[in-house]
Amino acid sequence: MDFTGHEGMKIRIDKRASVTINIQLGREVSCEPTCASGTPERGLVCVVKALEEKRVYDRIELVSGRMAKISKGDVIAGALGQRRALQGFAGIIPDSIREGDVLHVLNIGGVLGRAVSFNREFGPPLRVEYLGTVVDGGKPVNIRDNALPTVAALADAPRAGVVVVSGTSMNCGKTAVASKITQELTWRGCRVCSAKVSGIAALKDILNMQDHGAVESLSFLDFGYPSTVDTKDVPLIARGAITALSESEPDVLIIELGDGVLGDYGVAEFFREKELREIIGCNIVCALDPVGARGMVNFMEHEGLPVHLVSGPVTDNVVGTDFIERLNLRALNSVYQQEELGDYVWSVLNG
Repeated sequence: MDFTGHEGMKIRIDKRASVTINIQLGREVSCEPTCASGTPERGLVCVVKALEEKRVYDRIELVSGRMAKISKGDVIAGALGQRRALQGFAGIIPDSIREGDVLHVLNIGGVLGRAVSFNREFGPPLRVEYLGTVVDGGKPVNIRDNALPTVAALADAPRAGVVVVSGTSMNCGKTAVASKITQELTWRGCRVCSAKVSGIAALKDILNMQDHGAVESLSFLDFGYPSTVDTKDVPLIARGAITALSESEPDVLIIELGDGVLGDYGVAEFFREKELREIIGCNIVCALDPVGARGMVNFMEHEGLPVHLVSGPVTDNVVGTDFIERLNLRALNSVYQQEELGDYVWSVLNG
């Protein structure tokens, strides 16, 4: 579907952010200068103009997956969403938006909102001017329009072995571990599919999975969510991803949960769903330090789940691995113990 309708003003887009990948926007789109749906809502596709250039957080991921620098004056298509990143920005969807209002680019995927806080390391997020909401046939365009359906309950338990990777926070090694396991099991002749079911929209993690051998990968973005902040739908997204990926007949299904178990992205809700807990064949937790590792173990014990493996930066040397082994847990590093990591996960899945 090409959203280049005949109503509204026409705007030519310079950069199409990856959050809009499931909506086939043309180079020129029709826009309404105010929020056409009345109240701004999650996933609404908007066109904005960059008001400045920055030295950090100055790039945007395009629908091709390529990173591009944002230059002052660039016209960008993105989507409204929320973010609550400990190591980044916190932003909300404003109650109202009109032409000329200032918004912010909240992440590399082009999620747009109004920043309410930022990490000092990065400074304030890049400011953009709201130009309008993309419309088609008088209807505002939302990234959920072409989304895959979420699923309330699994029709059958997946035949694939299910590996779940979670962690203490963003940037604690989850994607690295999931990618290395994907690669090792692929080299062993397995068909591996992967899903990232919580976080904020960007293609880089899914593309990384594919680069390491995943035959099919999905994320919450495929289900119409620019982020999973303040939603209870992560279990629904997870079931939708499991159902869709099962059609590819994988031997192993790797599910990555973005952000941390105590964050605002709905990770804890995944583990509190009995149906999802029961299908976990290998439960991997990632942490930055021993305190984080102990906290992840405590969380899993509270939810009645065994921890099969601890990874992430806490396993970078013997200081962390010795601590983990004193907890009677296995510690493996994804960088220098990749082969052992693959062997161990395969052995756990095959009981």
